[in-house]
Amino acid sequence: MQAAEDVQGEEEAGTKRFRAKRDAILAAAAEAINEQSAKGMTFADVARRVGLNTTSVTYYFKRKDDLAAACFEHTLERLQAMLDESLAYPTAQARVAHYLALNMQRFARIQRGEEQAFAVLSDLRAMEEPVRSRLLAGWREVFRKTRSLWAPAANRAQTDLHGARAHVLLENTFWLPMWLVRYELDQFDRIEARLMDVFEHGIAGAGQGWTPELIDLEHDEPEPGREAFLLAATRLINELGYRGASVQKIASELNVTKGSFYHHLDAKDDLVIACYKRSFDTIADAQQLSDERGGSHWHRLIGTIATLLDVQFSERGPLLRTTALSGLPHTVRRAMVERSNRIARRFAGTMMDGIAEGSIRPVDALVAAQALMALQNAAFDMRKWASTMPRDKAVAFYASTLAFGLFDDRVLSL
Repeated sequence: MQAAEDVQGEEEAGTKRFRAKRDAILAAAAEAINEQSAKGMTFADVARRVGLNTTSVTYYFKRKDDLAAACFEHTLERLQAMLDESLAYPTAQARVAHYLALNMQRFARIQRGEEQAFAVLSDLRAMEEPVRSRLLAGWREVFRKTRSLWAPAANRAQTDLHGARAHVLLENTFWLPMWLVRYELDQFDRIEARLMDVFEHGIAGAGQGWTPELIDLEHDEPEPGREAFLLAATRLINELGYRGASVQKIASELNVTKGSFYHHLDAKDDLVIACYKRSFDTIADAQQLSDERGGSHWHRLIGTIATLLDVQFSERGPLLRTTALSGLPHTVRRAMVERSNRIARRFAGTMMDGIAEGSIRPVDALVAAQALMALQNAAFDMRKWASTMPRDKAVAFYASTLAFGLFDDRVLSL
């Protein structure tokens, strides 16, 4: 009897050691994916991070794709668990508030070194079949559960609006690590409260409506064919990530040779930098032209937002997502993040002036600006959703999530 118990104890200890080492490998792989993308992650790098040799890693995961898939599945499982817990609350506001709180608590644990960040999902579509389909099915379930944080939709318009709200909520929680690092840990509760205030009440001042005037961003093309080239590259990089969008795939998208690629740019890093420059210049142009046109700061802000969403949902778009930063050289990445921060600060400045004149609610402008960055940055993923309705309606539904908050249905009457 004692011998049987000893054997069982050894098996349990062995299972715990196996799980602990596997979890450590997954944490290291997630860290590598977040820095270098799934395509850029290597067994050798993961092994180095956990103090193992490469052969030891392959004992747990036979192929690199198996390891990346396990990381993504872990992320999806964690998201679903947080959503399931949030769905137990009685109202949409309480459910969204709890989901945000769970994310903020997770980031606090990461900041304290008590937990590792899980892998971002930007490379999901770059995975090979049949893993890709399985992971995308998991992502669709996460989206469905997020949408169900709101009450069951009474009609198609409400379903569309809830879809926009779910996407903006998810993208804001994914965007948090990009800017939360600028705050001390003891400020996290305040940031959570300020962000939830924007989610709950929006940024529009009393009596303000959704009446944006689009800005004309048309300019002469500086080089024949270059704009089409950058657009095709931007679409592929947004879909497949920096490393998933190969030069060959970009050339094939335009039905040109790889030689044509190098006619426009010297290297792939130059391509991503050019795509970022085009995207950031578009946003900065919209901000500047809106200021030059004048009017209340609320109308300046919604004119800029509506114009950028119109670009994202049209054939003139898209703008490059910040997820493409993963895999870029550190110095280039730092420069791109700084440009993004300057754009966010300009949004914040517009809101501060709007608060002073009364056209914008008293909000934490720095927090609200980052929420707006997440909104316009991720609109690319909603192109299919937007194509099912008139463009101005899609823009209004999507923008209303932060303009009036995640629980205000006034946009349904537009």
